[in-house]
Amino acid sequence: MAGVAHGNACKGGSLSECLHVKSLRWKECTLSSPAHLRFSRKCGHGVSRVQATISRTDPNPDVVPSSPDAGKRKHTDSIKDEARRHGLLEPPTTFSAKYVPFSPYTPTDECYSLDEIVYRSRDGKLLDVQHDMEALKKYDSKYWKSLFDSRVGKTTWPFGSGVWSKKEWVLPELDNDDIVSAFEGNSNLFWAERFGKEMLKMNDLWVKHCGISHTGSFKDLGMTVLVSQVNKLMKTNKNLIGVGCASTGDTSAALSAYCAAAGIPAIVFLPANKISIAQLVQPIANGAIVLSLDTDFDGCMRLIRDVTEQVPIYLANSLNSLRLEGQKTAAIEICQQFDWEVPDWVIVPGGNLGNIYAFYKGFVMCKELGLTDRIPRLVCAQAANANPLYLHYKAGWKNFEPVKASPTFASAIQIGDPVSIDRAVYALKNSDGIVEEATEEELMNAAAVADLTGMFTCPHTGVALSALMKLREKNVIGPTDRTVVVSTAHGLKFTQSKIAYHSKEITGMQAKYANPPLEVKADLGSVMDALRSKLSLAL
Repeated sequence: MAGVAHGNACKGGSLSECLHVKSLRWKECTLSSPAHLRFSRKCGHGVSRVQATISRTDPNPDVVPSSPDAGKRKHTDSIKDEARRHGLLEPPTTFSAKYVPFSPYTPTDECYSLDEIVYRSRDGKLLDVQHDMEALKKYDSKYWKSLFDSRVGKTTWPFGSGVWSKKEWVLPELDNDDIVSAFEGNSNLFWAERFGKEMLKMNDLWVKHCGISHTGSFKDLGMTVLVSQVNKLMKTNKNLIGVGCASTGDTSAALSAYCAAAGIPAIVFLPANKISIAQLVQPIANGAIVLSLDTDFDGCMRLIRDVTEQVPIYLANSLNSLRLEGQKTAAIEICQQFDWEVPDWVIVPGGNLGNIYAFYKGFVMCKELGLTDRIPRLVCAQAANANPLYLHYKAGWKNFEPVKASPTFASAIQIGDPVSIDRAVYALKNSDGIVEEATEEELMNAAAVADLTGMFTCPHTGVALSALMKLREKNVIGPTDRTVVVSTAHGLKFTQSKIAYHSKEITGMQAKYANPPLEVKADLGSVMDALRSKLSLAL
């Protein structure tokens, strides 16, 4: 627990009521074990000195109550006001993060502040967000488990978000006032009982439904982080006029929604006639500047990179490592939802390949900080029509070659030249991982049979389920292996493909599990005949 004393209070009232947060400055802080904290804070109305002793096993150390009523929200407060009042009595964060080149096999001293607008290292490598792990390790696993568990399902700003409930592991130095959040994350991890037992003879199959999110895809997890950082940069007068991305649909939806919430202009480049109408309407509805270009995703990606080099538009694609910091929280959530136990396998659809590395990063962070004792084996599932990682894997990780991606129902992963190829290879090599592919018929059949067991899956989840079915058939994944399939988007965003499948309108596809409606005359005899044929009724 914590003891707090303060004096020389703000002239506008007690320290806990002073809202002049922007002018507060920390004067000094010393830390020993247990955590004895002494610091001074200054605002325009005066100075206050605070002393606190905080136990590292305090189940909710992010708030130090100043009175018996400290936890109650005033009727004039918003949840941000409430968080701001409580934040005045919080000790300063001792955690930090920075950009470093993604160069796991070659040590380097090159680094950048997260407040710099930089996407690659001096020699062209992707960047990674590196946390001060030694500072995080000063708090034991019991502390982190208790802290994260105490925030789940709460409305406390910003910890009601599944991403920001892990803020210390995401962007620890970001002011809570700069966060742009729709309380994303905390997504359902459900037991796929019937599909697992009847189709795969498995009792421990789970689906992490990241599509149950604000815009209907896992992209929200990363976009809340990126847009929050941009929100901070724009407030500090950085020369930015907006945020831009190339997209196969879901990225543009997430970017547009979070930019709209923050009042930041969003610019999206979409490949013409290659995304679903549901995905197209999302950025339009959120007021983004939408450019529909006569090219594929890779062409859109090249153009947005050229534009951001000439115009002060912040680049939001997954080569930007900020997004991966949000996406990695889905891996932490999986561990948390299993009471901090690790599954045997995690299967993730792969397109631009940032997500497979993000999951790896989240699992490794849990292990390094002692919350878990191992990491799962990762599987990256690709559509056969856009399978450069699969081909690279089958070639023994030698001489990666981009491909020209062909149309696929899994349109969000229709990417032939993935930006995060090096990250993905590193994650798979270090998790004893596997890459599998699915043809168009395989992925649509897998999605359809999953739907017949109560799900409503997107085509990308169909790719992951098809990979699972193949690995189960080979007995690579065993009948008792705890396995998690990551569902990356909501099926309602892809109803066109489902209608085409069940109507048997897809050329060259048998649609094994199609279930079209029966056209029946409105009389009892016709209805009974239809029921007899479908239910084998002896009537």
